[in-house]
Amino acid sequence: MYQPLLTHIAKYITLEPSEINTLESCLRLSKIKKKECLLQEGQVCNTMYFILKGCIRQYIINAKGTEQTLQFGIENWWITDYLSYHNHVPSHFYIQAVENCEVIAIEKTVLESLLLQIPKLERYFRIVSQKSFGAAQMRIKFLFTMSAEERYHHFNNQFPEFVQRIPQYMLASYLDFSAEFMSKIRSGKI
Repeated sequence: MYQPLLTHIAKYITLEPSEINTLESCLRLSKIKKKECLLQEGQVCNTMYFILKGCIRQYIINAKGTEQTLQFGIENWWITDYLSYHNHVPSHFYIQAVENCEVIAIEKTVLESLLLQIPKLERYFRIVSQKSFGAAQMRIKFLFTMSAEERYHHFNNQFPEFVQRIPQYMLASYLDFSAEFMSKIRSGKI
């Protein structure tokens, strides 16, 4: 049941069987229904989620009352509000299931205890955080340097199966354009 996470960890560090047992004893499997929020703006985020199955998004509601998707997470990805999680401050974000999901949820106090028991997990989580930060930097670069049409085609070429999984209005907000513009791009009118 935890094998996808153990496989992911094994890409970066080697755990002894006793360490795997310790880790597994601290993990909690959760099923999240489509559209269910794991975090709402104003709440303190105390949990990191490893996605076993499904898709989750992080978004804000802007001043116009429109949802703006900032990040998606799919199988074998972590998702959380890192600032709220690490600084124990209210979140500025929502985290919501786009599909029915299965996740491994790790509470901050549990993870802190695990990191003391299994210090090499620090390396794993550092690498995961760095990769996540790098992806966020590239997304910002694409927003600043590509046209809306270029962003759509780049994303569609990089993640064609993913484009089919998510509602078009969420993808449009992630790529920073309207759903109407998305329809025009997809129909070849732009």
